[in-house]
Amino acid sequence: MSQSRFLLKNISKAPKSLILGLILVFVLGIFVIGYDQGHIFSIVQGDTAYGNLWMHEFTHDLRHAAGFPCH
Repeated sequence: MSQSRFLLKNISKAPKSLILGLILVFVLGIFVIGYDQGHIFSIVQGDTAYGNLWMHEFTHDLRHAAGFPCH
């Protein structure tokens, strides 16, 4: 009889900073896709960003696919 040896890797030792970083990226992504109405570019463009809605137009189809209504 042949014996198989399995190499088990403990994946529970992921760094907590990595997990926190992934959570922050996820939350920022949800904000940009679902709720941004010019807020991101208003840091650079000021009040004109609320009229241009660059990020809204860039993620428009993804927003609908994810179930976020926008108009």
